[in-house]
Amino acid sequence: MTDPSRPLSRGLVFLFAAACGLIVANLYYPQPLAGPIARDLGLSPGAAGLTVTLTQVGYGLGLLFLVPLGDLMENRRLILALMAGLTVALVVAGLAGSAALFLTAGLAVGLGAVAVQVLVPFAAALADEATRGRTVGNVMSGLLLGIMLARPVSGLIADVAGWHMVYALSAGAMVMLGVALRLRLPKRMPQGGMSYGSLLHSMMGLVRDTPVLRRRALYHAALFSVFSLFWTVTPLLLAERYGLDQRGIALFALAGVAGALIAPAAGRWADAGHTRVATLAALLLAIAAFALSLVPGLIVLTVAAIVLDAAIGMNLVLSQREIFALGAATRNRLNGLFMAAFFVGGAVGSGFGALAYEQGGWLAAALIGMAAPALALAAFLVLERRA
Repeated sequence: MTDPSRPLSRGLVFLFAAACGLIVANLYYPQPLAGPIARDLGLSPGAAGLTVTLTQVGYGLGLLFLVPLGDLMENRRLILALMAGLTVALVVAGLAGSAALFLTAGLAVGLGAVAVQVLVPFAAALADEATRGRTVGNVMSGLLLGIMLARPVSGLIADVAGWHMVYALSAGAMVMLGVALRLRLPKRMPQGGMSYGSLLHSMMGLVRDTPVLRRRALYHAALFSVFSLFWTVTPLLLAERYGLDQRGIALFALAGVAGALIAPAAGRWADAGHTRVATLAALLLAIAAFALSLVPGLIVLTVAAIVLDAAIGMNLVLSQREIFALGAATRNRLNGLFMAAFFVGGAVGSGFGALAYEQGGWLAAALIGMAAPALALAAFLVLERRA
């Protein structure tokens, strides 16, 4: 068993990163499959979005009510329990013959997928202070790759073997991953000493008394809202303006993977004390990405996608490095609150993006994409000066 008092090995960091990517991908597999799933299960076109929405709702509930358990329960046991539930839910979703059963399983998939948000602070707890940012950056690069690869991978698999196969393969991957985590993860028992009710009650106090959490949640909610806007609307733009089919759209989504490669570098910048400068750069890059996207051309749009994804990855790592430095006793609760806040931002961005595109085309969507990080930039300049 790994000794938690020793620095993390490269192999264990890679396992954390791979686990985060494989688990979080389950939230994004359904997005390109909503149409085929709805047709097979008898859902109306208007209700097709529920195949994605209920998974996201489950994840949001898990962030608030399950992730805080990482400050109370032995972490490895909690992660494996969540993954067991996730695996069962994936099997049920893959075998579902009715809309009600599939949607219920989708909700459970979201709940189980919050295992990833116990893994990230677990990795931070095992890292020493001098390399914590680098460790978080490396682990988050796996998570970001999982987010960005999930859509094209599920689309391509479904194109060849049907959407049921996506869930079957993911369930098998979760079983193998669970075995690897059981063998390699050390035990970690937090020094909580409080009841579950007290744990949940303490979260409002953490929001009130932790200005770093409020600032970082604000910045990243703004950035994640435009990330969701971009990846919700660009498939429509690619189909209408450039005539791309589902496979072409999936290949375009692969471009965003390049943006995830900046996450380890962002962790090193945070360890070196450059968090504020790097945050400023991330906000400016997000604005620049949408400005660039207004220039006609598929290549330019691809570059904009890479720049935007790099900005999101940078800011996410910088934010978590600051939050995890606040102390081990509240790390999981702080992470759950931070994730829940920017998750709401993502949901808002998706909704406003689709509406803006319908009413005013890509120009309207891009203007919103520039406005949100611009407002976050203004807040950054004020709040960081006060801090």
